[in-house]
Amino acid sequence: MAIAPFKLAISLGNWDSGHSISSKGASHTCCNPLISRNPWIYCFRSSRSLSIQKRVGVFCEAVTESKGAGAGLAANFGQDRLSKVPISNIRNFCIIAHIDHGKSTLADKLLQLTGTVDKRDMKEQFLDNMDLERERGITIKLQAARMRYVMDNEPYCLNLIDTPGHVDFSYEVSRSLAACEGALLVVDASQGVEAQTLANVYLALENNLEIIPVLNKIDLPGAESNRVIQEIEEIIGLDCRGAIQCSAKEGVGITEILDAIVTRIPPPQDTAAMPFRALIFDSYYDPYRGVIVYFRVTDGTIRKGDRIYFMASKKEYYADEIGVLSPGQMQVDKLYAGEVGYLAASIRSVADARVGDTITHFGRRADKSLPGYEEATPMVFCGLFPVDADQFGELRDALEKLQLNDAALNFEPETSSAMGFGFRCGFLGLLHMEIVQERLEREYNLKLITTAPSVVYRVNCVNGDTVECSNPSALSDPGKRKSIEEPYVKIEMITPKDYIGSLMELAQDRRGLFKEMKFITENRASIVYELPLAEMVGDFFDQLKSKSKGYASMEYSFVGYRESELIKLDIQINGELVEPLATIVHRDKAYAVGRALTQKLKELIPRHMFKVPIQACIGAKVIASESLSAIRKDVLSKCYGGDITRKKKLLRKQAEGKKRMKSIGRVEVPQEAFMAVLRLEKEVI
Repeated sequence: MAIAPFKLAISLGNWDSGHSISSKGASHTCCNPLISRNPWIYCFRSSRSLSIQKRVGVFCEAVTESKGAGAGLAANFGQDRLSKVPISNIRNFCIIAHIDHGKSTLADKLLQLTGTVDKRDMKEQFLDNMDLERERGITIKLQAARMRYVMDNEPYCLNLIDTPGHVDFSYEVSRSLAACEGALLVVDASQGVEAQTLANVYLALENNLEIIPVLNKIDLPGAESNRVIQEIEEIIGLDCRGAIQCSAKEGVGITEILDAIVTRIPPPQDTAAMPFRALIFDSYYDPYRGVIVYFRVTDGTIRKGDRIYFMASKKEYYADEIGVLSPGQMQVDKLYAGEVGYLAASIRSVADARVGDTITHFGRRADKSLPGYEEATPMVFCGLFPVDADQFGELRDALEKLQLNDAALNFEPETSSAMGFGFRCGFLGLLHMEIVQERLEREYNLKLITTAPSVVYRVNCVNGDTVECSNPSALSDPGKRKSIEEPYVKIEMITPKDYIGSLMELAQDRRGLFKEMKFITENRASIVYELPLAEMVGDFFDQLKSKSKGYASMEYSFVGYRESELIKLDIQINGELVEPLATIVHRDKAYAVGRALTQKLKELIPRHMFKVPIQACIGAKVIASESLSAIRKDVLSKCYGGDITRKKKLLRKQAEGKKRMKSIGRVEVPQEAFMAVLRLEKEVI
């Protein structure tokens, strides 16, 4: 297959296509990572790239004489990324940022500039491969991608691990950081340091990572680079003399970022001669190949066909397939220390390959496993029940497979008198709960009912025992408990000074305890409160964004349990307790919640042949009540004549039936009513 000479089209000012590039004081060097293997493709880099990149567009087109040339070219690109480099030329890094600061756009540009993804295959949020991520515009899952970059005629292997930015997915961020030596801290030049920016930086500092500050969106009219640099230095304490200013959308400063990754992030340690050890940082279930494991090789070397051993689960398998993620899966024969890759070994049991486990060779085992990840502590609990009871087994399998891909998800079986068999699931936050529910419904074709979110309470019993309770229906009787403790969180809100008053009022209404307030800059303040987690799992975040017109941000952390005046609010329908509708509320809010629930149930429950009382109770005390009037069937409609005894007989029969119905009749609460009331609980509580 012959390849014709390339055509070079250049746009610089008013230049026409075909002119040669020349610029006083600017040196142009070949920078494309594909150049070492593909000398027929060129791109140029100027030492004054920050000012020139906006004006120079370089388009390289290879003219082929064969229809298969495009496929051959793509194969060459792939071979470039698969070619081995010394361990000293490997760089493992991630991107950390607050939500919506341009992290995914920057990752797209890095993939595009390094030639990892063809222009025709490129799309926005390339690494966000879930429909949910694209619809919501957020990153939910960490994603790995291997890139090849050539600097000073030296090829480098760059392993990028893209991370989420929302506080509910901080566990994903912690797992990414454990597999890296450095991180790009992306800050929006128009918004400045946000709450989650701080949280992610502290996670990176705990992992001793080299942090490179990057100011994104410098092309926006409202960008204030000097102010944001000062914020980073004062709040975080990072030296920003080497901060890189870029615009991921316009492609400005991307080359400088790649150069900084090579020069400032340290390479992995050269431990290829040691016994093989690799840390699993992610995994997912493939219906054809079983569990696919993503891992970072810490020590030694693994080859295709090796017999491997999982140190935590004590299971052994053969490595049928190993490879790298670039960003699709590309097979290789071996991986050594410092590299990031994937493994397929026909693992059918999802419990055999958990995130945080250590992989080693079966014959030459390592002495001890790598330090895994701390167990994620669920903050919010809710019940998940299938609408169709026959889908219980499918729901269990789906949760097990989803737990592989989302290690922060916890679940255990639960039984409800109203909704049958289901699971009590633990999540890191409300957004995490919504995402899991949507993924179960979309990816596994399940129809689910979700109960109102609740938190874990500690019940101090009279006999001295302390019991944890996440399900209100499982709360012990008032006579058996001495007190109830609820979890508190420390919440930090960063806001413009104009909204300080409204946010403090919001926190006070949610039983918040004021801790401190400080001005970060002249116009931005940080407000710190401690408030019950139960008050935050409702619409707190929505209210915060509403009261600050979208300018405020928040980050929270668990601080401990404290005793509160909490009570169990029961709902009785026709004298029978409906356990799924029970809630644990503060005594001051009990009446408002009870009144709202009884009124809503009256609208949703269909009328019966007998009167149905609906009551909200605290123990034996009724605090709110509504009633459904009875339907009286006209049993005399068919008696158009004849003796009066016929009518009396029918009326007597009806009276006996109503008496029997009142004593043994059951009120069937429709599923729609449960779902509507549970949504109401989320709003009211």
